[in-house]
Amino acid sequence: MLVRLRSLVTQWTAVVPVIAIVLLVLTWGRDLPGAVVALVTLVLAGAVLAAVHHAEVVAHRVGEPFGSLVLAVAVTIIEVALIVTLMADGGDKSSTLARDTVFAAVMITCNGIVGLSLLVASLRHGLAVFNAEGTGAALATVATLATLSLVLPTFTTSKPGPEFSTTQLTFAALSSLVLYGMFVATQTVRHRDYFLPITRQGEVIDADDHADTPSSGTARTSLGLLGLALVGVVGLAKGVSPTIESGVEAAGMPHAVVGVIIALLVLLPETIAALRSARRDRVQTSLNLALGSAMASIGLTIPAVAVASIWLSGPLVLGLGATHMVLLALTVVVSSLTVVPGRATPLQGGVHLVLFAAYLELAINP
Repeated sequence: MLVRLRSLVTQWTAVVPVIAIVLLVLTWGRDLPGAVVALVTLVLAGAVLAAVHHAEVVAHRVGEPFGSLVLAVAVTIIEVALIVTLMADGGDKSSTLARDTVFAAVMITCNGIVGLSLLVASLRHGLAVFNAEGTGAALATVATLATLSLVLPTFTTSKPGPEFSTTQLTFAALSSLVLYGMFVATQTVRHRDYFLPITRQGEVIDADDHADTPSSGTARTSLGLLGLALVGVVGLAKGVSPTIESGVEAAGMPHAVVGVIIALLVLLPETIAALRSARRDRVQTSLNLALGSAMASIGLTIPAVAVASIWLSGPLVLGLGATHMVLLALTVVVSSLTVVPGRATPLQGGVHLVLFAAYLELAINP
């Protein structure tokens, strides 16, 4: 019975990504009636769960921190493609799309995912334990990237408004790529042990013993299905965005709320994967996913929009407003205090979640 049930689960996670792609092709660029929107939402949820399953298979095959890196980069690459596509559609609102999406990703990952992971792990195991050296390096990189790309444009004077000049944008794009590349090299080559889960005694856990390692063929199949599932998640999320936008406008909320909802949908696979790792007392894996996603979102999005701005018309607004800069600064300070001890209680998780709730509240009522 257990073997049959496992077989059904495996088949389900293989079929849903294909269904998501087929549905995406059939619905792309069309006005969807209510019944179709409901179907798309159902398949979208299934694609999210399938993506998490296949990401865990790949992660178990290649080990940490490569597994969390694969999911973070895969989601971000597709997210960047979505941003550039939406910006290419034009419109007055597209000028702030990259900024709003990147900042939403930073707040969701650094406060939402981190807070939930710390809270779940500390409530379940008494204390959330992680490697302060690796997590601190990741946080420092995220803080630097966010400041260079999202804060400095507000204060530069070479161009009016919260925008970079061409030279400044080129510098920001190259700096983002260099920093992200240096971090990946540190995480996967020179200091890989800094990003591995640790025991309560501080010993590195280099392998999981909860299941047999999947074969290379199974991992390659899961990697391909992971890509299909993520394309389906982002594409279907874009498909239902007009319905979400209509609902937001009907409720009288700012248009930026649409970006937050889409970002939440896109980051669902990483959120679920991080929570599963936290339940298994692998908090470092959860933090790798969260901070790695924030870093990839900035480090890949800014260079992409810098290149896209060559042929895109209209301004590219990257600078944050005063309220969001305060939230970003508070997030960096709180995250630093969380990381330094290398362990966290439910209080630290709650603080991050309150910051995330404040961001959502100010997005709805600016």
